[in-house]
Amino acid sequence: MNAPDRSAQAVAGARRIVVKIGSSLLVDAATGAVDQARLEALTATIAGWLGAGKQVLVVSSGAVALGAWRLGTATAGQGLERKQAAAAVGQSLLMAAWGQAFAPYDRVTAQILLTLDDTETRRRWLNARATVATLLDLGVVPIVNENDTVATDEIRYGDNDRLAARVAQMIGADLLILLSDVDGLYTADPRRDPTATHISHVAALTPAIEAMATGANAQAAVGTGGMTTKLMAARIAAEAGCVTLIADGRAGLNEGGRSTLIAAATTARAAWKQWIGGSLATRGTLVVDAGCAQALAAGKSLLAVGLVSVSGDFGKGDAVQVLDPDGQPVARGLVRYDAADAGRIAGVASAGLKAALGYEAGPVVIHADDLTLR
Repeated sequence: MNAPDRSAQAVAGARRIVVKIGSSLLVDAATGAVDQARLEALTATIAGWLGAGKQVLVVSSGAVALGAWRLGTATAGQGLERKQAAAAVGQSLLMAAWGQAFAPYDRVTAQILLTLDDTETRRRWLNARATVATLLDLGVVPIVNENDTVATDEIRYGDNDRLAARVAQMIGADLLILLSDVDGLYTADPRRDPTATHISHVAALTPAIEAMATGANAQAAVGTGGMTTKLMAARIAAEAGCVTLIADGRAGLNEGGRSTLIAAATTARAAWKQWIGGSLATRGTLVVDAGCAQALAAGKSLLAVGLVSVSGDFGKGDAVQVLDPDGQPVARGLVRYDAADAGRIAGVASAGLKAALGYEAGPVVIHADDLTLR
């Protein structure tokens, strides 16, 4: 299979896509303003994917550069505070540009600003995941950027390639597309080595492959990432079951254009289940009746009516162990209620949940997607 076929197949087969768009694509280097023609071209392609039933999240750089343009000042060498001020001004310009670009397609956009803490602290990660999933289900296009206005050096990603990979991991994306001003990975830097050859497909990120990466693109006026950060992002994505496509966004989102496709090491579902089953310490225990235990074994969600008892001090989103009536472990998963509320609805049928809780939250205590069998 040749490279265009691989990239087109990756897009066609993806249900959930994360597209990272670098500053060098969105900001006109000559004027410092939004490159409207390029933004509209990218949006048209994304709108087509949305119309085909795909869910798309955009990780967009450009706030600092646009803020500096509006303020009429440079941020290079001016320190973190100066860049944060530019980001505060530029983020509204960036969101306005995306909103206007999607308006002709009757698509709503939503702003999501994240820091390293948001994707590394589990509770915040789960909360962000739930919000993004809801937006995607509603047909909204989330526009994600690093929260440069408040983030300090120690809690910054510093580039949106790795942020995009963490977001792809967080939402269980099938495909991560990293767009910038390069058309993929080469055996060496093609700007310095005329014998460098393009690599269209990477089956696994070996040390030899990673050694081919170079630093930040010195010819990019406003970008901060380079091939090194893109391969770091691809590794995060691969381990989360997500394919990565590195392409030149100056040609638009051309599915048949030259690019580098980096294969996933597993599936998104398997990676998520493995994380739940092996990487989290449980904070409580749920005992279920025999019928519920059988339902879980058949791939069903854990419902309140099948819950017998609750122990431990856990919050919503924490990992808990699930035991059958004999005390044998049958599963573990991420619970949708805290310990107190889970105890209140143990054994309660759906019709009685609102009366037991005082609010409406649904019968699912642990969804099948967030549960792994022991």
